[in-house]
Amino acid sequence: MLRPLLLAAGQLTDPAFRRPLLIGAGLALALGLALAAGVSWGVGWLAGGEGWLASLAAAAGGLLALFALWWLFVPVLLAVASIFTDGVAAAVEQRHYPSLPPPAGASAPEQAWAGLVLAAKMAVLTFVLLPLSLLIPVFGAAALWAVAAVGLGEGLFQGVALRRMSPAAAKARARTLRWRIWGVGGVFALLAVVSPLNLLVPVLGTAAMVHVLHRNTV
Repeated sequence: MLRPLLLAAGQLTDPAFRRPLLIGAGLALALGLALAAGVSWGVGWLAGGEGWLASLAAAAGGLLALFALWWLFVPVLLAVASIFTDGVAAAVEQRHYPSLPPPAGASAPEQAWAGLVLAAKMAVLTFVLLPLSLLIPVFGAAALWAVAAVGLGEGLFQGVALRRMSPAAAKARARTLRWRIWGVGGVFALLAVVSPLNLLVPVLGTAAMVHVLHRNTV
């Protein structure tokens, strides 16, 4: 399990990784600011729009939005990762697995759509578990981590596998590598709550899953 992580980290300075890192960071920042501003304005408007009470409500709404974004960062990471899968995976394969034939799996739109669907499912699960994490902090946090580990692991693996095989074949391959995928996903689930290291997750996670997919088969 450690080998894919170390290989991915060792390629972090690759020029092919820089653009996704910068764009991913920009998207995450823009999403956070837009969400906070939108919720802040909406809460202030509902509270009357003017006066100290509206200002206080708007500030509280902005903080609540940022808190929600922190909890929803794993689904956001999955959505961002689905955009950059092809470029990052291609760079890893070119460096470590040059004998592979050109990818001939699902189309790019199908890959992106699969990533977005999984991100939406993760968002729903996170919202369901959020009250539990507040009522029973230790158990709730462990449950959120487990869900994030499975979701991130399977989402990142699915992204790289679909480049080279059909959805059915990708699911079958994921079943055979289930524990390795979840283990790598668990590491990135922990990294996902550490800012700003969480911005590395889409790129490093994609790179690591390329190694999970190909090691011992190429």
